[in-house]
Amino acid sequence: MEAINKIATIKAQYKQHETDTGSVELQIALLTHEINTLNLHFKAHPHDFGSKRGQLVKVGRRQSFLSYIKKNKPAKYKELISSLGIRK
Repeated sequence: MEAINKIATIKAQYKQHETDTGSVELQIALLTHEINTLNLHFKAHPHDFGSKRGQLVKVGRRQSFLSYIKKNKPAKYKELISSLGIRK
């Protein structure tokens, strides 16, 4: 239940409009949450290599979205990385 509440909180914070389910900002925020959750999983299960590959796929998708938003909305990019605590 805790994970569902966290996801609902993220959606409420980053959605662009009421029916938003796929904006770039929202997808980056959700991927960041999933990546951080997997990082905690790997501390308990360091030999879970299948999930490690899944995490690398998520990191690659997030990087693609970040590149897109950096190119098209630089101000939003800076705001997003500072609020999510990623990058520099």
